[in-house]
Amino acid sequence: MSLRLRPLETGQEAAWDAFVRERPDSTFFHLSAWRHVIADSFGHSTHYTLAEQDGAIVGVLPLARMRTRLFGDALISTPFCVYGGPLAATPEAETALENHAMDLLRQTGAAHLEFRQLHAPYRDWDVRPPLHYTFRKSITGDAEKDMKAIPRKQRAMVRKGIQNGLQSVSNSDTGMLHRVYAESVHNLGTPVFPRKYFDRLAAAFPQEHDVVTVMQGDTPVASVLNFYYKEEVLPYYGGGTSLARKVAGNDFMYWEVMRRAGAERGSRLYDFGRSKSGTGAFDFKKNWGFEAAPLHYSYRLRPGATLSEHNPSNPKYKMMIAAWKRLPLPVANILGPPIVRGLG
Repeated sequence: MSLRLRPLETGQEAAWDAFVRERPDSTFFHLSAWRHVIADSFGHSTHYTLAEQDGAIVGVLPLARMRTRLFGDALISTPFCVYGGPLAATPEAETALENHAMDLLRQTGAAHLEFRQLHAPYRDWDVRPPLHYTFRKSITGDAEKDMKAIPRKQRAMVRKGIQNGLQSVSNSDTGMLHRVYAESVHNLGTPVFPRKYFDRLAAAFPQEHDVVTVMQGDTPVASVLNFYYKEEVLPYYGGGTSLARKVAGNDFMYWEVMRRAGAERGSRLYDFGRSKSGTGAFDFKKNWGFEAAPLHYSYRLRPGATLSEHNPSNPKYKMMIAAWKRLPLPVANILGPPIVRGLG
């Protein structure tokens, strides 16, 4: 039978996810549940397409259109996710999915199409200048060995958190997470995600997530939403209160994620997520002994269009960041969600 492309329909998610999980080059962000999370949380249109041959799925492409007045119009695989791009069992399926994405670019009039590749640039596509880096490292599941693998200075910070009496809890408390996260990103001058986004992520991935929160007594210090995929743990949305820096709360939190994931979930790879070069988060992850690996965000432009770039290190954003920090937190929590929907 000839190759056939068609949209992912309700009821086919299990077959889509089974194909994804079987692919060695797949990521957590290829799972089908992201389709509704993105659409319901941010109002973006999604285009999830599968390729079939002889009744079997031979390829999938998760894609969403991010269209906002402030930040432009793009088709991305996948926004709000670190990785993406097509997954295919055959070269023919991959080419068909690529051509389909290019057709969507022409039909929608979006400015550009972007595949967020983890390991290598996508075919002969153009690649964004190196800006985003990922940090991935093997862990053993043996707490003593994994602690010793952390560089000495960073290990001392983890021990400082322990000496300060910090404890961690693992649950699904997205309310606590959002309160801590909102304070953290506000201190950085960044708009916050809506609470409903965290709630929908937890509901969409009930077995593949947890929230690890660090407490000093009854006081929450830091909190992070983690995803689990195959043998990987991905601490994804996290932050700390103003107290966290004083008591090494963030250091202790990421150690607790590593310790718990290795011992309780059988995780053997710690994915510290992406960070922009030249930022504090980038340096923090390197201090843990992780090597930075560039992400290959490959793209195609619509004729006459230019590539948008939203880098907070750009001087034109400095005044905006400074002004955002001065907003009262309740005001920032109201104004942030409509803005951040374009920053995926």
